[in-house]
Amino acid sequence: QQFHDLSLTLRERLLRAGNQTGKTFCGAAEVAYHLTGDYPDWWLGRRWDRPVKVWAASKTGLSTRDTVQKYLCGEAGVVEAQGSGSIPRNTVDWKNGVTTARGVADLYDTVQVKHKSGGTSILRFKSYDQGREKWQGETLDIIWFDEEPDLDIYIEGLTRITATKGMVFVTFTPLKGQSDVILRYIKEPSKDRGEVVMTIDDAEHIPVEERASIIAGYPAYQREARARGEPIFGDGKIFLTPEEALREQAHS
Repeated sequence: QQFHDLSLTLRERLLRAGNQTGKTFCGAAEVAYHLTGDYPDWWLGRRWDRPVKVWAASKTGLSTRDTVQKYLCGEAGVVEAQGSGSIPRNTVDWKNGVTTARGVADLYDTVQVKHKSGGTSILRFKSYDQGREKWQGETLDIIWFDEEPDLDIYIEGLTRITATKGMVFVTFTPLKGQSDVILRYIKEPSKDRGEVVMTIDDAEHIPVEERASIIAGYPAYQREARARGEPIFGDGKIFLTPEEALREQAHS
């Protein structure tokens, strides 16, 4: 709720969260609201009263298909699943309003979505491994990054929404440490930028009695990131001791 509310005033948002807490679900739900113009009663964030142009992206074509596309449109390659994602089935002509991408089986390129104003919103799927050049040229209203992009892709995406005064939002677990994108949110305060942190303890769909064993199943140095959305110190296995243990040693 906090993350979505921030869309009313912020150009850039980050939902920094643990694994399986629902961050991709949140991103896909918001994209669907904007594409259709059909917002739930509890929605306090920004609203579009016209069709929008949206890019939704993840690291690779495969990860885009298996996460972002799945949450928005349904399981790839399963005809019966079309329209079982966050985009309502009856807002898309699944036979004529969808084009497929090259190189990855069942990956969509473009989906045309009916907006309640009477027009048509355009959703395109992208991936970071296409390179910065493939992110140039288009003028957009919204970009959703699911999983952390490199800074050059992030900035290129941000450039795409300048003319429309649109917005960019990111949903990820910070496994790349204190990266340039993380530091942009943590160390560079701006009235146009904000983040919300979600931990495993905020995820009410994960039973309380199972949370400790889930956390224990992660490598020690990744537990803070995977359970609580806290960036790993260093990049990779530079510091194998979890931050919590280091604090205890410092105070003993």
